[in-house]
Amino acid sequence: MKQDPRYFYKGQGSKGSRFLYAISSAVIAKGDNGRWQPNYSGILGNLASGGISNLYYPKTDRGVALTFENALIRTGSNAIANLVQEFLIRKLTPHVPNADLAQSQSTISKE
Repeated sequence: MKQDPRYFYKGQGSKGSRFLYAISSAVIAKGDNGRWQPNYSGILGNLASGGISNLYYPKTDRGVALTFENALIRTGSNAIANLVQEFLIRKLTPHVPNADLAQSQSTISKE
């Protein structure tokens, strides 16, 4: 699908905007063209894994609803993982360069 599955750290803005960005990154992704688009690959992957996990249940307990439930649980866990990356991981990682400094250095090197 030519999408980049990585989470891109925002790090700037209010806590609310960073929160919404992290949550929305579970359903939107950056394409190879650099533009944001619906995260088709992630959503379809979550549906596929939900369908596969459905096979572990007895035939009487299987169903489309269970597949979508499992896919939504996985999408929610992706959103929680994004929140951890946005707010917690950077604080726990020593010697991470300042995002503003790294961005300005990459701009200078391009000129």
